[in-house]
Amino acid sequence: MGATDLGSLITRPGQIQYGDLLLGADTPYRWKTLTGWEELPSLDSSSALRPDGHGAYPGMLLAQTRTIGLDLMVRARRDEIGRAVAALNAATVPRLDEVPLVVWLDERGPLLVNARAIRRNVPVAAGYTVGTILGAAIQWEASDPRRYGVDEHHVETGLPAPEPGLEWAGGTGLEWTDGLHWGAGGVSGNVNVLVDGDAETSPTIAFTGPVTMPRLTQEDGRTLEYDITLEAGDQLVVDTHAGTVTLNGAGSRLYTATTRSVPEAAFTLAPGTTSLSYRAETYSAAARCAIEWRSAHW
Repeated sequence: MGATDLGSLITRPGQIQYGDLLLGADTPYRWKTLTGWEELPSLDSSSALRPDGHGAYPGMLLAQTRTIGLDLMVRARRDEIGRAVAALNAATVPRLDEVPLVVWLDERGPLLVNARAIRRNVPVAAGYTVGTILGAAIQWEASDPRRYGVDEHHVETGLPAPEPGLEWAGGTGLEWTDGLHWGAGGVSGNVNVLVDGDAETSPTIAFTGPVTMPRLTQEDGRTLEYDITLEAGDQLVVDTHAGTVTLNGAGSRLYTATTRSVPEAAFTLAPGTTSLSYRAETYSAAARCAIEWRSAHW
């Protein structure tokens, strides 16, 4: 996608953007009904029936894909209706990759999913020749059913470093003339992330060298750790949604995960505030760990 990524064409509630196509107010595409957006997606349950009693033992609930439907009326001048239909058709062709679908309904602001159009209906009836098409519809499928905030959040930290403390001037003791000088503050290696939503979200984590065996740990003990040495400028990127680990944007380094690591897809951030700690086998002031995420909503 280009400059129109992530809803940049949207200017107010009531508008929807799919790729580079804007739908809703101030466009030829006036929508009437949106389905599958505020509904909870279908869930797969691993609950097991009790063999000796009523009910079941509660199991995990895993969401299926999200299916979104939009009922439209297309209206344009009779000499421009073909152009409007062509733009709609071009934007909803079958494709392998998903593109952002951004919906702004109300004062909560826009939310997005990545989706593909799987159905399009443009009825051709008498009104077509005068620039009005009733009963048009689009249906999308989002492989990740969570809805995300448009804004991406970012925090980063270095490895823990102690504070230097008070400086003594040779054998003369502390210098009080301008107050006590404690030196530059240390780095804790700990950061907090805030997920302002009601669903767990999958972050992207980047370890930048020089560092050996970088490790990121959540307060509940879940850890990502990689048995690898990164030189200065090297970057190991962990995409927890895709479950990939790549070095410098190319080769996979998934095999470097240590036995202390959880599966990448299990390293999600819960709604609310989560504390993360960055550690490594060796210390370098230049080593960094960056975390990027979007708040997620059901």
